[in-house]
This record gives sequence, structure tokens and C-alpha cells, in this order.
Amino acid sequence: MLLAIDAGNTQTVVGLYELDDAGSAAGRRPEDGLLDHWRIASQADRTSDEMAVLLQGFLAFRGHSLDDIDGVAISSGVPRITATLRDLADAYLDFDPVVIEPGVRTGIAIQYENPKEVGADRIANAVGAYDLYGGPTIIADFGTATTCDAVSANGEYLGGAIAPGIEISMDALVGRAAALRAVELREPRHVLGKSTVESIQSGAVYGFAAQVDGLCDRIQEELGDCTIVSTGGLADLITPLSRRIQHVEPWLTLHGLRLVYEKNA
Repeated sequence: MLLAIDAGNTQTVVGLYELDDAGSAAGRRPEDGLLDHWRIASQADRTSDEMAVLLQGFLAFRGHSLDDIDGVAISSGVPRITATLRDLADAYLDFDPVVIEPGVRTGIAIQYENPKEVGADRIANAVGAYDLYGGPTIIADFGTATTCDAVSANGEYLGGAIAPGIEISMDALVGRAAALRAVELREPRHVLGKSTVESIQSGAVYGFAAQVDGLCDRIQEELGDCTIVSTGGLADLITPLSRRIQHVEPWLTLHGLRLVYEKNA
């Protein structure tokens, strides 16, 4: 079995994949072979032993343990968490993890002025999206940051746009506006809110949907028609309100990690 781990600044997503004899994961759906998945808060000060206890507990729900794991694939935007996961593999597993970083085979060319600056999750998303939909494709990822990245018809990562994420934007709004308070992120009854809560919800969900639609329009002005895919923790909330997003793939990053693992195992 394979543990695919996407460590972001806010949350870490762990997927447990079955490694079988059905051939490559290429061309398969991200959920194919996905036995279970878990989402935990990202804590940079969590030790490798603490992380091992968490993973062992998750695996026990499925009747497994760390001893049953044959591979680990990691994308991480938090260097301290990356180091923790390496230490975990060193202490509890008898193999090195595959970490998306310079020198690792991804199967996708990075057309960035400095390829080392591209986040590992953005690369995993690009690998997964190109496998599923070919190119040109735009990937809208609703995480700590909202990113819109593009993959060419030839499978090249072309770059993208980074904007403040929905939750951190809401935190900044509440923190800087004395008369406003935190609200549940959900679609309001009307675009024209009839209360302060509804007005904040409208500005958040419709505003960020419009933001991504606008970015996708501008990207398509440069690339032509693209397939547009969404992923990330808030994709299920925003995607139905978008006029441009065509597909939602909640496990896109995990699928990309699985594909990268296969190229390096």
C-alpha cells in the first residue's frame, strides 16, 4: 500500500492507496484504489513520533499498520513537516519516501523562470490533471492560497496565479473590521445579503467564484480554450457557483502523488 501525503500550510491530507497488479495508475480515476483518506491540521512542531502515532491510528481503522506500507509519496509546502516525514520514514519504515523536489522525476516539464520556486502541490496537481484531462488545462486549487495553474497541450507546467485563500482572507477581514464577525462559509440565500452574515457569505463565496472565473478567462486569452478543473478543501463549496469550472477533483493532488511515486519507485 501507498501513503500519499499532501502537507499544506493549513491542513495535511493523507490518502491510503492500494498498490495492486492492475498496472499503472495513469488513466485511472483518482479515487480508484483509494482505500481511505484523512485530513488533519498541519502543525510544524509535531514530531515524527507524534505523526507516526496519528498515522498508525488512521491505518488501524482499516485493519492495517505502518508495517503494511510499501511506499510513501509526499508533497509539502512546509519544510519542517517535510523533515518530520523524512524522520518518520527513517525511524518506522525501511525505505525512503518519494518527495516532490528538484531531482525527482515527475514526467512534466516546468516552464518557470526558477522551477525550484513551484510548490510541490502545484506540480502534483499538474501531473494529475494532465493525466486525467490532457491539456491545455487550468487547475484551480482552493487551499490556504487560491491558485490557478496551467498545463499545456504538450504536458508542460506553464505557470499560474496565486491569490490569498478564502479562509485567510476571511480571517483578515474579521481581524481588521471591528463591526464584522466570523461566519460559516456557506452559500447564502441571495447574492444581495439581507443581513451582515449573509452579506459576508455572499462576498466570500460569490466573490471568490468570480475571482477564479476572471483569472481563468484571462489565462484562456493567452492559451485558448482550456479544460478547467478544481481541487482543494473548499472546491466543493465554490465549484457549483463558478461559471467556468467544468470538473471538481477532490483527490487530484493525491492522484498526482501516486503517479510521481510510480515514476520513482
